[in-house]
Amino acid sequence: MYFDNNWAVVVPMANEEPDFVPFVTTLSRVLDRLQSGTVYFVVDTVSRDRTLELCQELSRRDPRFVTIWAPENRNVVDAYMRGYRAAYEAGHELIIEMDAGLSHDPRALPMFLRVLNEGNECAFGSRYINGGSMADSPLKRRILSKGGSILANLLLGTRLKDMTSGYQGFHRHIVGALLSYPLRSTAHFYQTEVRYLLRRTRYMEVPIHYKAPSPRVSRGAIRNAIAVLMYYFILRLVGKAPHVP
Repeated sequence: MYFDNNWAVVVPMANEEPDFVPFVTTLSRVLDRLQSGTVYFVVDTVSRDRTLELCQELSRRDPRFVTIWAPENRNVVDAYMRGYRAAYEAGHELIIEMDAGLSHDPRALPMFLRVLNEGNECAFGSRYINGGSMADSPLKRRILSKGGSILANLLLGTRLKDMTSGYQGFHRHIVGALLSYPLRSTAHFYQTEVRYLLRRTRYMEVPIHYKAPSPRVSRGAIRNAIAVLMYYFILRLVGKAPHVP
């Protein structure tokens, strides 16, 4: 079902040198087993180590890995969108986003592909359904993630168990719609904004294991999250809640 090379993975890469080899090794094994798939690495000026060089070296050895140098990126949302645009313009029918460093397990990719091939337009990774976990993350981050999901569902009227996970996949027409929508998030709330906007699509949550400790969430990211959440909450109150597509 997945062997026509019509799917791709988008991975923002920043300061990944310490975990680059184990991450790429695991990801390559998944691609080998599926006998298909293209990976788009997006690197920008946030990365200060040898990540760009390592990605470019891998791309020269293995054409399944495409390196995108995007110094124009202003934030992580730009990195995701840059990768999505590259995969969309290349004609991929299924596009999945994931984080590097083995925080998202590449071995879950076949499950995302199966869900997307079973009539769902979106597949959302979830740490809070049966089979999912985030045990290795700091307690404060677990509370923030779980609390964020509860608050977002309460204010926005959504029903997902996990509104903040970054492992997710879409059909091509969904990606095209997202690329044309003026997203308001600049940091972590991007995942929640996307899931809210796609609430009317056919979707399924996929259990994932979040293994790596999460980086500290900055005050700027928290302020942006609150501002965007309240923006959509107010639009919902006045009956003008947007949705994509």
